Amino acid sequence: MNSKKRIFFIAGEVSGDLHGANLMCAWNKQSNNFIFKGWGGDRMEAEGMLLLKHVRSLSFMGFLEVLMNLRTILGNIKTCKKEIKEFQPDALVLIDFPGFNLRIASWAKEQGIPVIYYISPQIWAWKASRVHAIKRDVTQLYCILPFEKSFYETYDYPVKYLGHPLLDEVMKFKEEAHPPLTLLSDRKILALLPGSRAQEVKRKLPNMIAAAKSFPDYEIVVACSTNLSLDFYKNLVTDDTQLVFGQTYSILEKANLALVTSGTATLETALFEVPQVVCYATSPISFRIAKLLVKIKFISLVNLILDQELVKELIQGDCTSENMVHYLKKLEEGTSDRSRLLSNYKILIKSLGNQGASDRVAADILETFFAK
Repeated sequence: MNSKKRIFFIAGEVSGDLHGANLMCAWNKQSNNFIFKGWGGDRMEAEGMLLLKHVRSLSFMGFLEVLMNLRTILGNIKTCKKEIKEFQPDALVLIDFPGFNLRIASWAKEQGIPVIYYISPQIWAWKASRVHAIKRDVTQLYCILPFEKSFYETYDYPVKYLGHPLLDEVMKFKEEAHPPLTLLSDRKILALLPGSRAQEVKRKLPNMIAAAKSFPDYEIVVACSTNLSLDFYKNLVTDDTQLVFGQTYSILEKANLALVTSGTATLETALFEVPQVVCYATSPISFRIAKLLVKIKFISLVNLILDQELVKELIQGDCTSENMVHYLKKLEEGTSDRSRLLSNYKILIKSLGNQGASDRVAADILETFFAK
């Protein structure tokens, strides 16, 4: 029997841990001839990866924050290269996290290690010139947004779009039994999804809670990241705000309205068909830099995929509790805005294709890189 192949994974964010775990799960169903090692989170570790570094110590949001932590980031890159060399992988699987992973890809190319990039970096939003480095260093790229394939085609770079893995994750949740959501009352739920990074939660959650207080008929429930402590959240919330850890999908399944930090969570909220207002705020310096560099019309995945402002985006100075209240009220039950949004959610979901994306990507990797 052939010796097992070695695969080194790198995911640097909570969403990357989710997608990496789904890919590993699909991979394990199709073959048991692999050893997984790398950087990620609890979910990837649960799928059998030997975890060397956790995402909670890796993710920095904003240009200023990256500069302030540059020494740590450079140290992490050095450590990661050392661990890859020691492991001697047959392939490297990189998941999003471009600032870090593209540097690793360039180095891995020099080492002769095949580089598989799962979930395209959002270079279409800024630094489109990075496409040339990706063409040079990445053996195969798999994207998960339908418009990304045509973006890369304009640069004569063949990538593969095999669907969005969140469809599988949400459907799996709906089909399987899971712990019930324990709430203080049977009122409707106003869900707050403030993100998973400490700095973004600190910046947005107080305003979210202030806005939610204007909806006394709703139970306020905060979807808390397991990467952050209970004490951390308690310093930001009032006593009557419910803190729920690790049950974001259970919250969204029952939610009637939501305030959501821009990112993967906006798409997850849409897949559960919850009317939402999207919130984004970073440091003033990081925002000014982003304004100069970012070349997209929208920040939420929902609007980017549909190429229209379906969900309201409250960005930086507009991300106030007063604005949150105003736009949430437009989405309460019985409003025309709510009906229009829910109708367009169905169009969005249909545009993402069929379920089974993780299985298809795993099968394609096995066929392309490891077929006998």
